[in-house]
Amino acid sequence: MIPGWKGRIDPPGDADTRRWHQIVGTPDAGAPAGVALVGFACDEGIRRNNGRTGAAQGPTVLRAALSNLPVRDDTPLYDAGDVVCEGEDLEGAQAAFGARVASLLDAGHFPIGLGGGHEIAFASYQGLIGHLRDRRPRVGIVNFDAHFDLRRQAAGSSGTPFLQALDHAAGIGLDLRYLCLGVSASANTRQLFETARQRGVRYLLDDEMDQRRVDLCQQRVADWLRDVDLIYLTVCLDVLPHAMAPGVSAPSARGVPLDVLEPLLETVAATGKVALMDVAELSPPFDRDNGTARVAARLIHRAAHAIRG
Repeated sequence: MIPGWKGRIDPPGDADTRRWHQIVGTPDAGAPAGVALVGFACDEGIRRNNGRTGAAQGPTVLRAALSNLPVRDDTPLYDAGDVVCEGEDLEGAQAAFGARVASLLDAGHFPIGLGGGHEIAFASYQGLIGHLRDRRPRVGIVNFDAHFDLRRQAAGSSGTPFLQALDHAAGIGLDLRYLCLGVSASANTRQLFETARQRGVRYLLDDEMDQRRVDLCQQRVADWLRDVDLIYLTVCLDVLPHAMAPGVSAPSARGVPLDVLEPLLETVAATGKVALMDVAELSPPFDRDNGTARVAARLIHRAAHAIRG
């Protein structure tokens, strides 16, 4: 049994009654391509961004929340372990996580990162770049988030990853396009909106994303993604309403509810272009009854099936 994975076993214990903890393995060399979970136990980026820390505990709690989920298809499931940020060495942790993600992509797996603060995003981006090597496809980043995370700071943090990625891409001649869904006008400064404008960022505000306009939002997202070749999908849990996701570094006053977010997640998955994914900002010390962890597990479960099932 892999540490961190345990749960109930339903009789008769055959394929139709299995749960994730019963099938998870390790992505050894030559293993069939599947979904590979990899943890990023880090909140140094949150600390640097003056947020409330605790997200380093996220991967452990997420595995517990994922353990009892039912198996929906025959896709192999793997646990590739954790990358731990030692002390303040965020950059070293990001490089190590990127290298692990790149190796999983090279082996044909679909990596899902378990955060950790949203500094995981620049680490995931590094993994995709390492996998691409000299190839230069058109890459789209789809970020469900209340924040642009386009801050310009002397050192990287949970508030800088997408500007870091855009700057890096420009330096290597990569066509990188950034789409942010759920942006809160009350959580982003004028400077951040101006940076988004200057860098050609597409976005939807949280108050544009309600049940009445789901179809319109889906169409706009599908249109925006038509001209990219690969997608990196990232979900910051603070995009959800505070009542639904209290266990995050910066809870949302409004947020985007699941009945809007999930159809949009399906729209992204339906492109067939998603190469990797991560879920960020689960902060267990602030999570009442593990509610946020359960929501995060639901999103991972849904996305894994939609993308690789």
